[in-house]
Amino acid sequence: MADQGEQPRRPRLLGGARPTGEHHRATTFELFFDLVFVFAATRVTAFMAHEHSAHGVLQGLLLLAMLWWTWEAYTWLGNQARADEGVLRGGTAVATAAVFVVALAVPESWHDVPGGLFGPLVLVCAYLLVRVVHLTLYAIAAGGDAALRRQILLSWASLLAGAPFLVVGALLGGWAQTALFAGALLVDWIGTYVTSRQGNWRVHSAAHWSERHGLFVLLAIGESVAAIGVGAGAHGLSTPVLAAAVLGIGVAVCLWWLYFDTVALAAEHRLARTTGVARVKMVVEAYTYGHFPIVTGIIVTALGVEGVLAHAGDSTPLGGFYAPALFGGAALYLGGHVLFGNRLHATVKVPRLVTVAVLLVALPGAMAVPPLVALGGLVLVLAGLIAFETRQYAEQRRELRQ
Repeated sequence: MADQGEQPRRPRLLGGARPTGEHHRATTFELFFDLVFVFAATRVTAFMAHEHSAHGVLQGLLLLAMLWWTWEAYTWLGNQARADEGVLRGGTAVATAAVFVVALAVPESWHDVPGGLFGPLVLVCAYLLVRVVHLTLYAIAAGGDAALRRQILLSWASLLAGAPFLVVGALLGGWAQTALFAGALLVDWIGTYVTSRQGNWRVHSAAHWSERHGLFVLLAIGESVAAIGVGAGAHGLSTPVLAAAVLGIGVAVCLWWLYFDTVALAAEHRLARTTGVARVKMVVEAYTYGHFPIVTGIIVTALGVEGVLAHAGDSTPLGGFYAPALFGGAALYLGGHVLFGNRLHATVKVPRLVTVAVLLVALPGAMAVPPLVALGGLVLVLAGLIAFETRQYAEQRRELRQ
């Protein structure tokens, strides 16, 4: 028996893949798939903290970009056909295992540990396997949709053009690997964006799309909570550690509020009112590309929070590594919100744009004060933005939530 969100009259596709309908929602199997990305995000944060350098942060951002592109690809697939049935269930299970291998390889992604498999190449091979499985499944899910199948062929071209950069980069290591990985991602991302302007992708369910991205944002915020525990684990319980933990939870609450209080709901309503090529363009720009700085901002902020917890009792300045992560990550998060809102509603959220400027101006000061003071300052800035927006847009907020 078909559930309420499906269109039972549409024919089954090759291999048992079942098309989705407008009322389709996220499946439990997709949520299971997300679990490996929680682990992967934790590994990337730990990698950046271990490297403790600008190059290490850049490497971590490239790893996040690879993970995001993978997750986003399977979200498109899950909107096209149910991920928990038929051949899509089997293929996504294979992809889940491969993403887990990517996560396991993160610590060795640039520095192979002697005595085992070559870590950087393991990461690349697992990543490419995930992408190949996705495009194969998508071709099956496309069925007789000739325009969508042509779009998938273009995606194959972008992937194959960038794959040699990944393999050669893994073999060379160092800055050459960083440059080649960045080149591979640029080829794939730009190629996909340019070809997507033809509007040949399909977005069947607005609710599924907004729900999936909301859940991923929530998982990323969960990483910021986990970072509190990791940072605190280096010390016994003390007043500074407890104070930093409470402030860290305050940051997580602010990040949640800024996205879920009204933004996610307004976005779903806007997307539901849009159809056809306009909806596809909106999803590509606001979600596929526009959500990456939002998620990345959360992860980088989590790195900063972890650093504060690890040095909560110090009276020395927070310094030039964790302070930029803390304030820069929050600025990136809010900048992503500005981009997201602009692509969806064709407006600019001025209060959030001003807050980005405030965070960047305050960054040098955050580098020069003790960790607890810097973290408390971030909470004050974010809470101030929330208070202002709640009062300024009270009527719109009330109407939206009703």
